[in-house]
Amino acid sequence: MNYDQLPSEYLDDLLVSLAHHSSGIEGNTITLPETVTIILFRRLPKGSGATIKEFYEIENHKHAFEYMLEQLENDSPLTTGLIKKLHYYLTDRLQYDSGKYKTNPNTILGANFETASPHHTPSLMDQLVDNLNYKLKNSDTENDKLEAITDSHIKFERIHPFSDGNGRTGRLLMNYVLLKESLPLLVIEKESKADYIQLLANEDVRGLINFCSSFQEKEKSRLQRFENMERTKIKYK
Repeated sequence: MNYDQLPSEYLDDLLVSLAHHSSGIEGNTITLPETVTIILFRRLPKGSGATIKEFYEIENHKHAFEYMLEQLENDSPLTTGLIKKLHYYLTDRLQYDSGKYKTNPNTILGANFETASPHHTPSLMDQLVDNLNYKLKNSDTENDKLEAITDSHIKFERIHPFSDGNGRTGRLLMNYVLLKESLPLLVIEKESKADYIQLLANEDVRGLINFCSSFQEKEKSRLQRFENMERTKIKYK
């Protein structure tokens, strides 16, 4: 299904889930009900112990999500410029170099490998985007496309092109490509963080495909419920 055929209520639900779980993977403590309040009303419920940083991490997902939908509406190709813009919206007000590649070396806590050097990052990102676009264009099946997307996600996280915000950017980027290719979406739940991180660390493409497929099945079920609601509304108009 093309993104413009998705019920607007489902897209709202997807945004809330993405913001909550993707930020939660990075340690954000804001609850799902609090996420709804932030997305809908741009405020936290009284008594919330969340920090302003956590608030911005959630709210920024709304701005990045809206930008993503605009690019889909314009049928914009996947480029490094688009990736930088996603990062800009996700990290606005949170870091001084939003939307710009790292200029200093960075590391992933607990990882047994080195991320790409700042010097090599631009060329590696160009290669990543070119290779992904080529593979998608020449893929015959949905599974081939999902393999290309998950493999690129692993490579993206190992390059770690930005000083911070790589995980949130990478997960939103996956959904941009899935939407562009009319594939089922996915929300990696924060409760599965340990398995997700291990698959990335092991560069386990096949394992990550199976992992992501399970979340795609969940999203397909959620979408079905929203489509049924939409049909019911039309029926009783």
